[in-house]
Amino acid sequence: MLQETRSRLLVVDDDPELLQFLLDEFSREQAECIGAINGTEALQHLRQSRFDLLILDWTLPDFDGIEICRRLRSSGDQTPVLMLTAHDDLDEQVQALDLGADDYLTKPFELKELHARVRARLRRGHVEKAEQQSETLSLGDLSIDVLSRAVRFKDKALSLSQREFNLLHFLVERSGQVLTRQAILEGVWGAPFVGDPNTLDVYLGYLRRKLKQQGSPPLVHTIRGVGFMARVDETQP
Repeated sequence: MLQETRSRLLVVDDDPELLQFLLDEFSREQAECIGAINGTEALQHLRQSRFDLLILDWTLPDFDGIEICRRLRSSGDQTPVLMLTAHDDLDEQVQALDLGADDYLTKPFELKELHARVRARLRRGHVEKAEQQSETLSLGDLSIDVLSRAVRFKDKALSLSQREFNLLHFLVERSGQVLTRQAILEGVWGAPFVGDPNTLDVYLGYLRRKLKQQGSPPLVHTIRGVGFMARVDETQP
């Protein structure tokens, strides 16, 4: 069995027979498995749901696995990625790892090795998830309890919608970093983002208003021509 708790895997491969084989194999290991035959379908699944591991073929009919990794990481999505490929070139392996893949396995592979790598990555992921769930983020006098999704400024609770919380969490988790509009939209609303980019301004307005009502100084700053940053302005009293 992969884990005591049921793991969720997204398997992406353009070979229907291999895809079905892998889905059957990991389903027998008590994992919940979803399959995709191209990058577009894979990104749709990743927008709509969370997975413990993405098993990703390098070569896909619409765009390659490297592009999927790039889009995931640029949007802030940290879903672990195990890349499968027929390429054994060292430079390509380095490229995959540099762009966000967590592990790399060359085809043809031994099934036992694939299972071992999946188990290892899932164990690591569950430990990281438990650590994240117990984490409290803070920015100045603002605190975010990640597990309970509770937000407080000093001793005052902030009532936020799900989207407002997700946006605030995304920004505070990356406090001190300049984030582009596209990175925030894809990280909070899903990649690739489809819709009106001004949606971000609307929700930033909601957040800023609610923080101000609680007496908070500005915490989300516009970096003109670049994007936005969450930080405590040291010039504030």
